[in-house]
Amino acid sequence: MSDRITTFIRDGLTFDVRDTGPIDGAPVVLLHGFPQDSRSWDRLAPLLHRRGFRTLAPDLRGASPRARPRSRWAYRSSQLSADVVALIEQAGLGPVHLVGHDWGAGAAWTVAVDRPDLIRTLTTLSVPHPAAFVRAVLTSSQVLKSWYMLAFQIPVLPESLLAGDTLRKQLLATGMSPADVARDAGPMRERARARGGLNWYRGMAFTTPGRASAKVRVPTLHVWSDGDTAIGRVGPALTSRYVDAPYRFEVLEGVSHWIPDEAPERLDALLGEHLTAHSR
Repeated sequence: MSDRITTFIRDGLTFDVRDTGPIDGAPVVLLHGFPQDSRSWDRLAPLLHRRGFRTLAPDLRGASPRARPRSRWAYRSSQLSADVVALIEQAGLGPVHLVGHDWGAGAAWTVAVDRPDLIRTLTTLSVPHPAAFVRAVLTSSQVLKSWYMLAFQIPVLPESLLAGDTLRKQLLATGMSPADVARDAGPMRERARARGGLNWYRGMAFTTPGRASAKVRVPTLHVWSDGDTAIGRVGPALTSRYVDAPYRFEVLEGVSHWIPDEAPERLDALLGEHLTAHSR
């Protein structure tokens, strides 16, 4: 039995962690996306606790107040993956069940490739395998859905827009509830927080192509929702090509991009089956 983890440190950066649920339960690491933080798991975590799982939800690079480097180079995929590896190793809890949503899913794919020894199962929400996503951009309307990724490359201006009313309106348009919009858009009025989130997109250019196309070799569940305005069906449908292990693909009908907030019970049911099936 280990102690509760409230922070972990890597490369001089201190990351905050929400460690909840049965302390002797099988560990589930929950990685949030943009523009969210660890609070995005608040509806799912208690459901996993009832199943006997312990959850660790870090505020990732850019979201944690003491882990906000300025350089976009500091947000390349190898660094994002290494942060998660540091959490697992410092907690001494591996192998873990790893769950990621949005950009957290992007980081989770990389961790599963880099350190499969630390991962018991992988669950990715919304964002498909990086190679499947690139293929979707080149062959489908995904390129139109991803317009904001290019817009975020512009220096300074996106930070100013996030500090105003633009983000709130965009989140509402994607199907996020007004209460969750207030929770997630508010912190973005702080320029350092906004820059940290945007740098996840700005660091994409530094991803090594070979690493992005590598196959995952741990049991994987990929969940996509048909109300997602940011991710089309093509990438998720192609993801099975990049998993060389037991794989399951589920589509949540009538759900927006914000799966953990909007459909925690349905997600919990899927996770209960997936995690339990591969717990030994």
